[in-house]
Amino acid sequence: MTQRAWLKRLRPVLSTLLSAAIVGAIFFYFLPKFTDMSSVWTAIRDLTPVEIAVLALAAIWNLCTYWLVMVATMPGLTYPQAAVVTESTTAVSNTVPGGGAIGIGMSYAMYSSWGFSRSRASVSLLVSGLWNNFAKLAMPVLALAIVALQGGATGGRLLAGLLGIAGLAAAVAVLALMLRSEEGARRFGLRAGRVASAIRRVFRKPPVQGWELATTKFRSRTILLLRARWKWITFVTLVSQFSLYLLLLLTLRLVGVSEAEAGWAQILVIFSFARLVTAIPFSPGGVGIVELALITGLAAAGGARADVAAAVLVFRVLTYVLPIPLGVLTYIFWRRNRSWRRPPNSAPRTALVPEAV
Repeated sequence: MTQRAWLKRLRPVLSTLLSAAIVGAIFFYFLPKFTDMSSVWTAIRDLTPVEIAVLALAAIWNLCTYWLVMVATMPGLTYPQAAVVTESTTAVSNTVPGGGAIGIGMSYAMYSSWGFSRSRASVSLLVSGLWNNFAKLAMPVLALAIVALQGGATGGRLLAGLLGIAGLAAAVAVLALMLRSEEGARRFGLRAGRVASAIRRVFRKPPVQGWELATTKFRSRTILLLRARWKWITFVTLVSQFSLYLLLLLTLRLVGVSEAEAGWAQILVIFSFARLVTAIPFSPGGVGIVELALITGLAAAGGARADVAAAVLVFRVLTYVLPIPLGVLTYIFWRRNRSWRRPPNSAPRTALVPEAV
């Protein structure tokens, strides 16, 4: 076996070991030194059955919100189908190193089995991903603006806000350049194809082909979708993002972190920047990293260490752990359910889906 083949096999093993090391260091070294774990478990056990039920309902609603995004960006997709594809891919992303890429491949497989073309699936995945990233970049800016209005802005926070604005502007500019003209989209595809081909040559793989055709098709379909639904896509994306924040806020309040200890605007700032951390895939689903960012940030804001740690752990159980068994069940359902299966490219068409595939 060649050295390159060994490296290819070794890469996922090293990625898994790195993720395990990060998680172990945070949960078994950092947390016990940061606070008294017996106090953390006491704060969790003090939650009443009614409070647990309220948190469970809020967590279920949070899971449902992303189904709205998928249906909005995929004409013809039903809510049950959106639930299956969303929960199945989330379970993979939360458990496997590099699970995001595997989840995208799983999404294509599910959409194809239901008769959706790769083109329609690509538009949905790209638009939902772009709007999700736009929201992630915009939320810290909004949060910092609120804190500034409350008189809590600092030089560091203002700099972070300016960087967030710059990142959001750059992301919007790239999308605008792709959508401005067909020729611009074609050139973008050609340049991106050249870069991808150059990278593939390093690994002695053939160059990519047809990227300019893909980008022009993406442009036409994206324009058609956004002209009709950009307001609704933006609204449901914001609902999804803020539902996650409100679940964190609710968890903190029920565990015992008061407004006087950590204000809702401060929590929004910390939550927003913790969400940005997940853009770097140190571990599946950001496990360990997100907990570290939230706990240290909320404690620095004034929350009691044990209560903050308890609330964050409950929050992550509801948002990181809960989707895993649900995703396993939805994946099994997809594999066994044949009533939704359709021949390729035979999914129901709407006014937003051109005849040409």
